[in-house]
Amino acid sequence: MAEYERSRTMPAQPEHVFDQAANVAQLDAWLPDALHVDVEDPPAVTVHEDGSGEDMPALLRSAPDQMRMEWGTRERGSYTGWLQVAGIGSGASEVTVHLSFFEGGHDPGEQAVYEALEGSLRRLEDQVRMRSDPTAG
Repeated sequence: MAEYERSRTMPAQPEHVFDQAANVAQLDAWLPDALHVDVEDPPAVTVHEDGSGEDMPALLRSAPDQMRMEWGTRERGSYTGWLQVAGIGSGASEVTVHLSFFEGGHDPGEQAVYEALEGSLRRLEDQVRMRSDPTAG
């Protein structure tokens, strides 16, 4: 099993950051470019991976009261992940994303995962900034 985690500080209230992260209509705006989520009958979703062309049945759960999202594959226990938003004072938040890969064939490797996590967190921060500051972007 391989586990990866990255965090990023964002200049916005945690509720605002979580609302943006959990907005299923906006997931493609911050997820890795190669992943696309089709929400079927929540919490059921399908994740399409451009690289493999595969569609994988998955689950996506959101807990607004805990400012946490959790996801994972449904039929195969290939991977799981979570996103947690926490307030750190002065109107800022810390967002942490954690991924666990249970099958070696689904783990794209440390460098690829960390690049994807960094890129996703950067795009999420961009989305948060655009929503909180209409003059940005």
